[in-house]
Amino acid sequence: MPNQQVETLARTLVEHFAALGGIPLLAVFDRPKTVALKWRKNGEVTEWNPVFAGVVLDLGLGIEVCWPHAPEQKGAVENLVGWVKGSFFKQRRFLDEADLEQQLREWLVEVNTQRPSRATGTIPALRRAEEQPRLRPLKIAPAALALRFPVVVGATGYITHETQRYSMPPDAIGLAGTLYLYRDRVRIVAARFEAMHARLQEPHGIATLPAHRTQRVAAVSGKRGKRYLMRQHLLELGPAMHTYLTELTHRRPRLWVHDVERLHALLQTEGGEALRAAVDQALDADLFGAEYLAHFLRPTEHPLARPTLERLA
Repeated sequence: MPNQQVETLARTLVEHFAALGGIPLLAVFDRPKTVALKWRKNGEVTEWNPVFAGVVLDLGLGIEVCWPHAPEQKGAVENLVGWVKGSFFKQRRFLDEADLEQQLREWLVEVNTQRPSRATGTIPALRRAEEQPRLRPLKIAPAALALRFPVVVGATGYITHETQRYSMPPDAIGLAGTLYLYRDRVRIVAARFEAMHARLQEPHGIATLPAHRTQRVAAVSGKRGKRYLMRQHLLELGPAMHTYLTELTHRRPRLWVHDVERLHALLQTEGGEALRAAVDQALDADLFGAEYLAHFLRPTEHPLARPTLERLA
C-alpha cells in the first residue's frame, strides 16, 4: 500500500473482507495510532482512533488488539510475514513494480488454490470454502464506505478537510457537522444543511457549488460588496485567473467591473474547469475581456470580430 494512514487501513480492510466473502466475528490488530490512541498498563484500550472505530461499528466487527510488549501474541502474524518474504520476495527478481505485481498475482493463485498449507495440510481455498458459512455478510461495499470526520463550517462558508476546502450554504456558517469521506466524493451534513462534492485530489484545492456562490452573493448587501465577492469566487480558480484579472483591470479600467460580473456568470454556467481552460487560451492569445472568454467557451455562440480573429491567426 502507498501509506499506513487510517483511510488506507480502513479501505483495505473492507476490500479484504469483500474478497474473503464475508466478515469474521473478530479481527486482531497490533496497536498503531490508526487503531488505538491510548490504553492502560494492563493493555485495555481507553481511546480508539475515532475514524477507525466508526468503520468498525458500521461493519459490526469485533476488534482485539495485541497486548503491549507481548511478542508471543504477534507470533502468527510475524511468521506469516517472514514466510511471504522468504517464499516470494527472496526467491525472485523483478523488472519493475508491474512485473512484481504480476508475479505476486500468479504466486497467490498457486499458494492459495494449488499448494497445501504446511500448517494445516489443506489447500487454503478448500479451507476457506469450509469456513465460508461462518462468515457474516459484508454490510458495506468497498465503494460505499464513508469515513466520518467532525467539521465546522467556517466564517467564509467552507469546511476544511486536510488541506482541501468544500463549500456549504451561507446559512450553515458556524455550525458543527460531519464530513463523510468516500473514495470519489464528499458529503457534508451540518444540522439541516447538506452538500455533496466531487472529492478533491490536489492539495489546497477549493470546491464550490454554483448554488452556494449564488446564495453568498445574494446574502451580501450593496453592489460593491457583491462585486467583491464575485471577484473572490473568480480568484479561487487559481494563479492564472489572478493574472488575468490583474491585467484586465489595467487594460480596461472602465469596463473591468462589468467584466467581473460577466465572468462570474460564466463561472456559474460553465464551471471552474472550463473557465480555467478558457483563461489559459486568452492569456496565450493576449486577449482580455469577458467576451473573449465567452468565445473560447462557446465559439459558435460568441463569434469574435474580424480584426480580433486576424490577430489570433
